[in-house]
Amino acid sequence: MKLQVYSCILFCFLALASNAQDSSYVKKKQHKSKFTDSVETTLQEVLINQKQNDFGFTRLRAVENLGIYEGKKTEVIIPEKLVANLATNNARQVFSRVAGLNIWESDGAGLQLSIGGRGLDPNRSSNFNVRQNGYDISADALGYPESYYTPPLEAVGKIQIVRGAASLQYGTQFGGLINFILKKPVESKKLEVQLKQSIGSFGFYNSFTSYSGTVKKFSYYTFFQYKTMQGWRENSSLKSYTYFADLDYQFNKKTSIGLDYTHMNYLAQQAGGLTDAMFAEDPRQTNRERNWFQVNWNLFALHFDHKFNVSSEFNTRVFGLYANRYSVGFRPNRVASIDNNSERDLIKGDFQNYGAEFRYLKRYFVANKPMVLLVGSRIYHGYNQSVQGFGSKEKDADFNYINSDIGISSDYSFPNNNVSFFAENIVYISDIFSITPGIRYEYIHTQANGYYRTIQFDLAGNLISTSKNFETRNQGRGFVIAGLGLSYKATRKLEFYGNISQNYRSITFSDMRISNPSQVIDQNLQDEKGYSFDIGFRTNQSDLVSFDISGFLLRYNNRIGEVLFYDANNRVLRLRTNIGRAIMTGIESYAEADFLRLLTRKNNPYSGVLFLNLALIHSKYVESKSPGIEGNQVEFVPNVNIKTGIRLGNKNLKASFQYSYLSQQFSDATNAIDGGVSSVIGIIPSYSVLDASISYQVKRLKFEASINNLSNNMYFTRRATGYPGPGIIPSDGRAFFLTISYKI
Repeated sequence: MKLQVYSCILFCFLALASNAQDSSYVKKKQHKSKFTDSVETTLQEVLINQKQNDFGFTRLRAVENLGIYEGKKTEVIIPEKLVANLATNNARQVFSRVAGLNIWESDGAGLQLSIGGRGLDPNRSSNFNVRQNGYDISADALGYPESYYTPPLEAVGKIQIVRGAASLQYGTQFGGLINFILKKPVESKKLEVQLKQSIGSFGFYNSFTSYSGTVKKFSYYTFFQYKTMQGWRENSSLKSYTYFADLDYQFNKKTSIGLDYTHMNYLAQQAGGLTDAMFAEDPRQTNRERNWFQVNWNLFALHFDHKFNVSSEFNTRVFGLYANRYSVGFRPNRVASIDNNSERDLIKGDFQNYGAEFRYLKRYFVANKPMVLLVGSRIYHGYNQSVQGFGSKEKDADFNYINSDIGISSDYSFPNNNVSFFAENIVYISDIFSITPGIRYEYIHTQANGYYRTIQFDLAGNLISTSKNFETRNQGRGFVIAGLGLSYKATRKLEFYGNISQNYRSITFSDMRISNPSQVIDQNLQDEKGYSFDIGFRTNQSDLVSFDISGFLLRYNNRIGEVLFYDANNRVLRLRTNIGRAIMTGIESYAEADFLRLLTRKNNPYSGVLFLNLALIHSKYVESKSPGIEGNQVEFVPNVNIKTGIRLGNKNLKASFQYSYLSQQFSDATNAIDGGVSSVIGIIPSYSVLDASISYQVKRLKFEASINNLSNNMYFTRRATGYPGPGIIPSDGRAFFLTISYKI
């Protein structure tokens, strides 16, 4: 509580001090107001990006939406500009321009986004700070940073990605930031309605309806989405409902307030994982029909924006989450085992958290040189509960524990608190060179309170004894991380940049305690630490050619992973522990060009865009306390990651073709090749995928069609340790989709 009070006092002091400086600034430096006016004018010149936006891909400006991005590796995806399958949130197509991303595929409907990069675990994008309109949407930003909710891409206006050095503004994570900015209310109409209907292979159906408009000072944007699918494999049906409302009120040109509410609910049957032999025999087979997964997500956010003058802005976001995820099913260590219709494993996770984030942006001068300062603070409280036990013997989606003495095997609560302060400052040394130092202070307090039950059976399966083992963990830590960015604009369209930033990731509550028949957790787990370094060069505001070529180094200390060991009964188990220190280095490159307009003329109504996304990465464990790990490759790191394609068309008719290839990668630190009976570890073979899409627009009516996995390759991107496995999770085969949309 004291830290929260100190946070508010410090923030208010900074704001008051800055306003006081404003007074003297206006009186003593009247001639400098011309610069601030020019700054404001520059911010309004967003239209210079319009041509580049035809690619569906651009970058963040140096200062944008109360954020500083000078000298950082950033990407902005504009889904409406893409020729891609948005109805299924096809991440392979949508994120095709972002170099080096490793994408896991778990369902053909795109309910969950699982992306990683540079050796970071892609599972539910847990190594990124995932946000919607600037606020957290994951289960718990600290204790359980997994994202079970992904906004429908039909409703997304922009996807902002800031990697490496994003930690200073948005947290401490290694991956960086993914921010889904939903569409803004239409200003020119009182009511605009958009209707989208999609059908596809394997019983896919998606209905999306949005309403938007502005009435005087009040504006709104809201949508509803319903999605259902039978699935490429049997026992993989799903139903999903998503609702969103954004209500805004503009008091005047300087002050506005808004309220967001998001509700998402889905129920999915899960076909389970396969062994290597089962996958080779028939990737579409399944031996699980009693496995279910349910998610109920509720997000709330209140945002307040105020512009003091042309040089000072303030923003506050107060946000909260009330959600749960339930899973029930038969999931033995031996994936090929036939379901014996016994009690199922049932895990319930309930999440309640809230927080507030404050940002203040100030433009000022030092020795007639312009500067930009961003300061802010964040207060966060989370309370999560995880209960695991025995579920019913039935086949339906029953999420109730059986009524018996051993019905609950573990019950834990995980309260946590976080207070942070951050500051970044752009220092313009000259018109073409700038440095951006930054610093962040974090205080994290995590707890774990609960029990797990020890159960013993005889050889006949009869209960011998049961006992509760109570545990309490209490850990608080405070630390400072820092970063530095450099930018050199050699020409109007060419920029050299570099940045370095420290990173930090605290252990999650799934690291602390969860019952898994094949997994043991090290009770002495430590937080992960390290730093990220980027250096590269890129185009700036080009409408015909765009590229970003960079090298990176990621040093990862105390990396948490899994290694195999033998217990007292000579059983092979997986130990989740701090494996050691890993280093990832590589080149991430992206380039695209409109070759038709380059060869003919800039005002050519036809466009032909070629793009190449290539990442070459080397990874290695340089130190480890576990035998047989040092010198191994890091898991989740394909050495070669390629996405390339072409887009042809004009204003109304567009078509795209994309090829994706990832070389083989390991799924654990031991670099195991064979998955064995559980198949949760082992190699993930190289794979390639072809996707094709086409769209045609006639006034307010638009037709879209896609063929995903055109060559019908049989492949997989992940080996799941738990749900939706365990085991190999096959990716979908060839699938066809058709979308018709109409705007009123």
